[in-house]
Amino acid sequence: MSVAATSPFATALLAPPTSERRDVTSEPAHVSDEALVEAVARADDDALGELYDRFGKVAYGLAYRILQDAALAEDAVQEAFLQIWRSAGSYEPERAKASTWLLTFVHRRAVDLVRREERRRTAPAESAPEPSSAGPDETVVARSRGEIVRAALKGLPADQREAIELAYYGGLTQSELAERLGQPLGTIKSRMFTGLNRLRVLLAEAGYESA
Repeated sequence: MSVAATSPFATALLAPPTSERRDVTSEPAHVSDEALVEAVARADDDALGELYDRFGKVAYGLAYRILQDAALAEDAVQEAFLQIWRSAGSYEPERAKASTWLLTFVHRRAVDLVRREERRRTAPAESAPEPSSAGPDETVVARSRGEIVRAALKGLPADQREAIELAYYGGLTQSELAERLGQPLGTIKSRMFTGLNRLRVLLAEAGYESA
């Protein structure tokens, strides 16, 4: 199966029209966690934001207890929610509560980051590559990659593109984004999660390689 076939855009195309779907986020306080996961499986950005509002602090606390590092804990939570977005369709409510299912992703990602950091600390110093200045070919490649990223960003919905550009080029935190844009933090988180996921798909389709 291609990357594009599993993208949020493809999922949205395959989902029933809006008029045929239950609007589970119109009154989120009265919607169960399980119903929200089902909505996320239908590519509902608002449902993902509501899940973050409910479990973001607990997820961060879990990740921080494992990693003992604030930045890494934030990374673990963001990457876990991206995985939740991609995997919501596989959730089976009869097997586990939504909260347990969700926090399992956070735990796994935090453990993965612990192992990654341990490998970095124990890697022999001599194995590190020697720094070198970029040659003409490397400069051309870097410029080409930059053009691919800018083109991919233009393919995102305006609200997602704005959040990503302000975060990565403007250096704003997600809390600062929420204040600047006048949006709830959960909405900003949702835009970032879904926007980055779609950006990865667009970059893959364009043949972008990170290394």
